[in-house]
Amino acid sequence: MSVRPGTRGSHPHNQSAVNNKHTTPRTHPLVRALRAHDADTIEALADPRLRNSSQRSGDVDGEGLAQDADGEDGQEADLVPPVGAAAAGVLRFTEERDPAALTQFVRLRVIDPEGAYWRRGIEAATRWLRETGTTELRVPYTFICPEDWDGSANHPLGVWVADQRRYYAAGTLDTKRVTELENLGMVWSVHASAWDAGLAVARDYAQVHGHLLPASSVVWDGFALGVFLKNARQAAKKARENAVRRANGETGVSYAGELPESRMEALNEIDPGWAPDGWEIGWQRCYRLLLARVQADGALPGRAGELVVQGEDLAVWIAGQTAGWDKLAPAQQYLLESLGVDPDAAGPEVRPVRRSQDELWERNMTAARQFHAREGHLRVPRQHREHVDGELLGLGSFISNARRRADKLSPERRDALTDLGMRW
Repeated sequence: MSVRPGTRGSHPHNQSAVNNKHTTPRTHPLVRALRAHDADTIEALADPRLRNSSQRSGDVDGEGLAQDADGEDGQEADLVPPVGAAAAGVLRFTEERDPAALTQFVRLRVIDPEGAYWRRGIEAATRWLRETGTTELRVPYTFICPEDWDGSANHPLGVWVADQRRYYAAGTLDTKRVTELENLGMVWSVHASAWDAGLAVARDYAQVHGHLLPASSVVWDGFALGVFLKNARQAAKKARENAVRRANGETGVSYAGELPESRMEALNEIDPGWAPDGWEIGWQRCYRLLLARVQADGALPGRAGELVVQGEDLAVWIAGQTAGWDKLAPAQQYLLESLGVDPDAAGPEVRPVRRSQDELWERNMTAARQFHAREGHLRVPRQHREHVDGELLGLGSFISNARRRADKLSPERRDALTDLGMRW
């Protein structure tokens, strides 16, 4: 009896495999190659009795060979590592197999398992973009794909994206993969992306208000623009101070914490006066608002309440500047004089214009509606202040007072707050 090349003729199962002349129809070349290599081991992988067996401490003989249920010495096939049910279905070659499924199994499990992990990450990233409706691949690090994402369930997408950034920074990420990720909107630097987002919001704010001088508490389009610009001004100030130190010959001055020149130029293009040097932005903001008024009709406000822009009563502001003229910097005096402000002339009437209770209520309700539209609720912190057309309103205090005086409010006012989700 002859033995096929590549089989172990001493094994009884091999002898039976040789004598078995049954062949599976339409056998794929890859199947034939694997079977020719070692038919017994391949078939053993698909045997559930071997896959599900476990060795117990008492099932080992004196020579270290595992024993089966009948106490016989375990054969080599008994020691084949277990495989999953799906793999067993593919590897059971005594049944007809789909050649394409077998080829894919071998490629993903044997030839290129890392490539399979890559493709699964790409599929999960594509699904994440579709589900979130975003165009940038900024996945939270802790995000794991939910169970109902077919083909991507439980995939640690956040970790996967972070790994790709790490490989990219190390220069080990394949060029084709870099291109594929960039086509999906990959954000290689989270910090750079945050800057780009802030710059876009700053540009939109300046188009609406005519300047880039918001208070530090301003939130615009859901973005903390006031804080963003406050930090940028501090970094710009440090850059200017360090530049002077270097110009004076000082060495070893660190660049840490400075605003890069490219970013400073980007903000200057939006508003050259976004970071005034020598005075605070509140003064600069009022000056810019007054400048816009003068450029529009050439007249300064003559009395308090005549011109209130973005919450600033410019007549009152002019009176304060003329009263403290000597405390202003020469540059500030020059700017005001160029607008026609005369420190020696009689200042505008500054008696405050009082608003009626109905006007104050409606103003605060506007702030409440604005907050609700942005946040989706009316759980306002006690210290929160809301910007409405440039005016800063104490919305937190308004809500707190309304809740405390609920029994004294008219039914109409109470219903108006209830419709916004007020918690009484």
